[in-house]
Amino acid sequence: MSKSGEVRWKSENLGKRRWVFMVFLGILTLHGLAILVFTRGFLLTRTELSQFSHCSDIQQSPCFSPPQDDQMVNHSRVCWTKPAVDRIVIIVLDALRYDFVAPSTFFEEKKPWMDRLQVLHKLASQPGSFAKIFKAIADPPTTSLQRLKGLTTGGLPTFIDVGNSFGAPAIVEDNLIYQMAKNGKRVVMMGDDTWVQLFPQHFNISHPFPSFNVKDLDTVDNGCIEHLFPYLYKEDWDVLIAHFLGVDHAGHIFGVDSPEMIEKLDQYNGILEKVVDVLESQSGLGGLHENTLLLVMGDHGQTINGDHGGGAPEEVETSLFAMSLQKHPSSLPSETDSLSCRLDMEKRKICTSSIEQLDFAATVSALLGIPYPFGSIGRVNPELYALAAGSWNLDIFNPESGINLSRLERWMQNYVNVLCVNTWQVKRYIDVYSASSVIGFSDKDMSHVSNLYAEAHDIWLYTKEAVLKCKSESESCSTLLPQLKKQVEAYSNFLSSIAALARSKWTEFNLKMMGAGLCILVLSLFVHIFTIKKLDKLCSCYLPRSGNFVVSFEAIFAYAAVLIRAFSFLSNSFILEEGKTASFLLATAGMLQLRHAIVKKKMLLEGLLFVLVVPLLRFGIELGQSKQAVNSLFLKSFASWTVSIDNGTNLWIYVADILPFLALVFLAYILYKSIRHSSCRGIFKYVVVGTIFTSSLIAMSWALDGNIFSPSAVIVDIKAYWIPRIIYVIGLLQLLLLAISQLCGKEKTSGWEEDTIVKATAMLSAWSSTIIILSGKQGPLVALAAVIQGWCIIRLMTLERGKNNCYESSTSYSSPVAKWSLLAVCLFFCTGHWCAFDGLRYAAAFVGFDEFSLVRQAVLLTIDTFGFSHILPVMGLPLIVAACRRPEVQAEKRKQLFFLQLCQVYLMYGLIMAISMTLTIICVTIQRRHLMVWGLFAPKFVFDAVGLLLTDFFICFASLYYFT
Repeated sequence: MSKSGEVRWKSENLGKRRWVFMVFLGILTLHGLAILVFTRGFLLTRTELSQFSHCSDIQQSPCFSPPQDDQMVNHSRVCWTKPAVDRIVIIVLDALRYDFVAPSTFFEEKKPWMDRLQVLHKLASQPGSFAKIFKAIADPPTTSLQRLKGLTTGGLPTFIDVGNSFGAPAIVEDNLIYQMAKNGKRVVMMGDDTWVQLFPQHFNISHPFPSFNVKDLDTVDNGCIEHLFPYLYKEDWDVLIAHFLGVDHAGHIFGVDSPEMIEKLDQYNGILEKVVDVLESQSGLGGLHENTLLLVMGDHGQTINGDHGGGAPEEVETSLFAMSLQKHPSSLPSETDSLSCRLDMEKRKICTSSIEQLDFAATVSALLGIPYPFGSIGRVNPELYALAAGSWNLDIFNPESGINLSRLERWMQNYVNVLCVNTWQVKRYIDVYSASSVIGFSDKDMSHVSNLYAEAHDIWLYTKEAVLKCKSESESCSTLLPQLKKQVEAYSNFLSSIAALARSKWTEFNLKMMGAGLCILVLSLFVHIFTIKKLDKLCSCYLPRSGNFVVSFEAIFAYAAVLIRAFSFLSNSFILEEGKTASFLLATAGMLQLRHAIVKKKMLLEGLLFVLVVPLLRFGIELGQSKQAVNSLFLKSFASWTVSIDNGTNLWIYVADILPFLALVFLAYILYKSIRHSSCRGIFKYVVVGTIFTSSLIAMSWALDGNIFSPSAVIVDIKAYWIPRIIYVIGLLQLLLLAISQLCGKEKTSGWEEDTIVKATAMLSAWSSTIIILSGKQGPLVALAAVIQGWCIIRLMTLERGKNNCYESSTSYSSPVAKWSLLAVCLFFCTGHWCAFDGLRYAAAFVGFDEFSLVRQAVLLTIDTFGFSHILPVMGLPLIVAACRRPEVQAEKRKQLFFLQLCQVYLMYGLIMAISMTLTIICVTIQRRHLMVWGLFAPKFVFDAVGLLLTDFFICFASLYYFT
């Protein structure tokens, strides 16, 4: 070839490779647009109304109004209801499981973390029932931001708020804290800084502490302790909020069944004991806390491995302990009492009740006598209300002297009027919401709501008349109590129906936007298929004719496996078992390959090895998704893939400690062999050597974590901070060197297969160390399994085409690419992740760091979550094409054919991901009114959407790296 011809040939190929990048970039843009449009239609928040409740609004209600005189109650005028308490102390223990508070006798099996808060058991068991334990039920998703928003607004937070969990925006709709501040309540806050982000202008005094360093168990708690006790002796507040975070962070890092969690619970028991002592010492007549209510509560629960965010019972069931310092017996009819009583380990009788967190805002508002938040749809809980208001006289109705009403009747009259205000407020909100919102509730739903309210209102007219008669005629009081109970039932029926309606139809789905997003995504599938077929025709120009082409059985199975996995997303059960489904399909593909190898009597070792590794991946998936997986010695620092090992079984402890080191050494040996027996030289060689060095740093970090060295401050700093940071810096330098090699390297006209293998090895090694150290001791084992399976897939694909080993069309690559994608899915699940927000390992975001930085922690968390399943598989995909020999193709055409087939492989891999995303979108569209839409289907959509965009991004990145 002449010099001018060579220049022209290089120029043409450079233009073609730029065209390849533009195709991949166009697909990324198309997918991004589809997901954006669909998200705008699917993950809409409910309409947040701008209206606020005011004291004067009570005049519009049909209920009894409190006395409107000049008397001031606790620095504020009487408003919607008469205040039942003067002060409230709210202690929030983040991620407080129900079994942290309730006695162990309420559960089938006693666990080490149970019966630790003995002070609460002691108070709840004392005669008089002035203290009570509640099981508090939260609405998913169970992130802290959403639960705090739900607790203070009395509404149902929607899924879209999850994205704000690491940067909470101020709440602009009416809420409990706003009403406290507006109506003269002086609010003091200390602890989790999420409160000041949500309510930046509402606290008289605040002491916030940073909350996102999950490795820090003590800073927030110590800050709360420092400020809490001095304020208990002060008079300059009406509501005190202290939000502790130690239990939540201990769960994320160590899990529930861990010494650190037990230590935290014991610490909290001591703190609560001191708080109660201080309050009781000043609760006498005329004392500072004569009429104070203590609330100890969780915002959500947590799973056994310390995660939360979903809708599992462990996550939505938390606790609320309430104690009235007046120590009066509550007056509650048995019909509304949900007590469950048992003897604790000390043979004390303890009764527990249940409460919806949805009811918290309305109940606290009623106790303080302030307007309920305008958007609240909760009910004033009768048991919590009775605890604080049980000793009232019936002042609100001004009974004539001489009329002797029982304590129960007096309390019932008060509670009925509170429910009347509650019901009127909820009905007002529903009417305004339906009229103001774009969609609102249907006519059928509104008709049902109106009928329920009309029925309750008709009963109220009779109740009101009976109350007035009782004031003047003592004989009429005998029928008052049954009428009051009937009224309570009518109001409760209305409020529970509203809550059920809101839970089922709260989110406004824009079907046009959702349909448009789905159509754009389907269009991208046709773009994939059209481009693949177009490349097939171009490849045929370089390949010799070999007669009629027949689609192999392996290719047919590959198509079927992709479709089976995609269509399985239409079932919530298969979504829950997605990892097991992928491992089953991968095992089936492996069995077919093994059968083929046996028939041809070739590649028997590879076929057998492939089949044997799949059960190990399945084992990892089982452990990764097990709620019991955290408390294992297998993964001491980063609990995600663990085994239950008896502490007395030293052999298994040693095996669990040694296996990760052996896997790491074997991986380093593979890299060493790759630079000894290939053309890996120059920059690529230095990159691989850098990875071998970082592998030794990882091994050193784990060795320092053992008992060989004394845990001095220097060793702790080296292990926890310096080694991870050095690995991150080396990884960035490796990627920078590879970028420089692309800009400065000279192109070759032959040997592109071997060059690509070298480049892929260097790129994979540059990413691997960072991914492994973020994954913990499971990292080397997962990486080794991935290497073995990838090698087997590449070796076994030669069985199909025989000696020439060159594929004639895209269908020939379908089997290895499909298995590659199934392997990637298995790697995602066996590293301890799943498609839910409690499947994120937040501790990985703080490997090497203590302080919180949103961008840095987001990058580390993304690498940990998607490193093994998306980054490495995409960057290693060219190895499939590079392993294909093309002896019958002329040398000058071999390069062209190689890059055309590599482009095809990437398009096929992207097509598989896009098909899965399409079926996920169809699934969430169909199941948008499903009970588990926010707990299961929406998280699945978010994870798949992020996974697809990351895949497209790294395919674009790979096209710049491998095609230029």
